[in-house]
Amino acid sequence: MKKNPKTFPENFFWGGAVAANQLEGAYLEGGKGLSVADINRFRDDIDIKKKGNKEISMVDIEEALNDTDGIYPKRTAIDFYHTFEEDLALLAETGMNSFRTSISWARIFPNGDETEPNEEGLAFYDRLLDAILKNGMEPLITISHYEMPIYLATEYNGWSNRKMIDFYTNFAETVFKRYKNKVNYWILVNQMNLITHESFNHLGIPSDRVENLIEAKYQGAHNELVACSRAIKIGKEIRPDFQIGMMSYYGNTYPATCKPEDVLASLKYNQMEFFYSDILSRGKYPNYAYRFFEEKGINIVFGEQDEEDFKNTVDFVTFSYYYTQITDAERIQTDKPTTTNPYLKQNDWGWSYDPIGLRVALNEWYDRYQLPIMITENGMGFYEELDKNKCIHDNYRIDFFKTHITEMKEAIKDGVEVIGFYPWGPIDLVSCSSSEMSKRYGFIYVDLDDYGRGSGKRYKKASFDWYKQVVKSNGEKL
Repeated sequence: MKKNPKTFPENFFWGGAVAANQLEGAYLEGGKGLSVADINRFRDDIDIKKKGNKEISMVDIEEALNDTDGIYPKRTAIDFYHTFEEDLALLAETGMNSFRTSISWARIFPNGDETEPNEEGLAFYDRLLDAILKNGMEPLITISHYEMPIYLATEYNGWSNRKMIDFYTNFAETVFKRYKNKVNYWILVNQMNLITHESFNHLGIPSDRVENLIEAKYQGAHNELVACSRAIKIGKEIRPDFQIGMMSYYGNTYPATCKPEDVLASLKYNQMEFFYSDILSRGKYPNYAYRFFEEKGINIVFGEQDEEDFKNTVDFVTFSYYYTQITDAERIQTDKPTTTNPYLKQNDWGWSYDPIGLRVALNEWYDRYQLPIMITENGMGFYEELDKNKCIHDNYRIDFFKTHITEMKEAIKDGVEVIGFYPWGPIDLVSCSSSEMSKRYGFIYVDLDDYGRGSGKRYKKASFDWYKQVVKSNGEKL
């Protein structure tokens, strides 16, 4: 009788994941245009659990563009644009064999609607990819990761406009052709189901420019899914052996109780979390979505070729995994349909620790799609300061990863085909939602604070050497 694997596969990707907008900086260098991330302001007067980039209006955009006093950390970040060679060499000391980053859309097409790309931007990513490869890492490249040119938001209302399909496919085709000999693995869009937590950063729809915002968001998601499907076809024509994947944020819920009504509420909530991956993995709209849109009074406009485009499906699936939440029949009817699980402890930002949930997630996804899976973000933010010896003894981070990797291994024993694991932010970077440096994820400490003050020097944390032994032992020594 066949037996499932007991260990990680020999060619497993032990990586690290970042995003251009959260670490590159140099926001006006190399011909780059302004992106949606460049207007993410750091606020020190808001509860840390309430910070985010949800809805942004044209008033907010204009205010940020004209603001000369506010702090916008993603504009400078950790200066990876200038330090990537040293940083990659340092990360390579862990032995990680893959590195996930993104190509800033605004570096390649500063406004987004140009026909010809910015050569200086393309040349930068040539150098970056060469450095990744030189350090023995397989590049995993995200095409769109909250780096849409702001011009596409202000002039076209972002993804609510079908013209975005052509702008995105032009961008994707450009990078597919340019880097076809350097990149084997691609992710089309980062966490594409996040249309609430990262609403504007993702879809670029000014909230005061549309009559029905929730309908505009789902129309935008539909347009983006069409663009992704077309990009898959384009990529495969350029290089048939490209491995092209889709990515979601794991936002599935547990039912709050075993009451059938709560179980059904959780099921219905989770279906719409799977909506995006269902289309890009199965090649058609799921029937549950039609009922959802009808009950919400949402009308999605299809193009004549959309259903045919959806037949172009991905080679692998991937999701970020941070924490889980719960829902019930009453809560799901409100504008806050999920809440924290009382059985789980949380960090300062209200994120729960749920390693077993990772095993659940992997089994759910593999049962549903039977495709290879990568976990392309996993981690937990912590407040940290260097001690007098310039050290950080982050045993709490080691414990977090140890428990999650253990459950990932159990999922492999369950028969799940897991092919890669990418801790989020292996080097400290600017937080996506709260635009702060003090929410630290890395194995490497970067001496910069929320206001951009500090030496910028890099220091290895205790978790750096721990991850090194994990990689060397292929996950056997935790």
